[in-house]
Amino acid sequence: MNEAQVRDLVESKLAVIPDFPEPGVVFRDLTPVFADGAAFIALSEALTRPFAGRFDHLAGLEARGFLLAGAASALSGAGVLPVRKGGKLPRAVLREEYDLEYGTAAFEVHEDELPPGSRVLIIDDVLATGGTVEAAAALIERAGWRVAGVSVAIELLELGGRARLGDHVEIHSVLQY
Repeated sequence: MNEAQVRDLVESKLAVIPDFPEPGVVFRDLTPVFADGAAFIALSEALTRPFAGRFDHLAGLEARGFLLAGAASALSGAGVLPVRKGGKLPRAVLREEYDLEYGTAAFEVHEDELPPGSRVLIIDDVLATGGTVEAAAALIERAGWRVAGVSVAIELLELGGRARLGDHVEIHSVLQY
């Protein structure tokens, strides 16, 4: 399936909810895509295709990024690095805090999860303001791994998240709004 066909299929399955979580926001819900086997497979393949041969592992950002990275892992044969919210991992971790609209949060990874120099493709559902992806990229680099790129199902262009990663990280989005 080519990129245009994937976009059409995924877009046809999205649930579009106006005024959620607040008035003026248009929420695009991927859960119907996850529930449709063909659409989920097509999306998962589309996330990794532009980076073929350039990654060793997929970093899934909690929580919907876990679903996407897991499916993409099964299709590509690459392992999954779970990038968890703070306090969820049992062994020694590296931690990266990031700002939220009202406060801060943190991502963590096991510091010894991957071999040094591993090429890691970051996978998530949405690139909005870029804070979570920026934190994940910083965490991966601090761990001694290399960010192979960022791939997301949906990019919300007006929120400018791409700019937070600069020109040194390749970003691929299946759908852009």
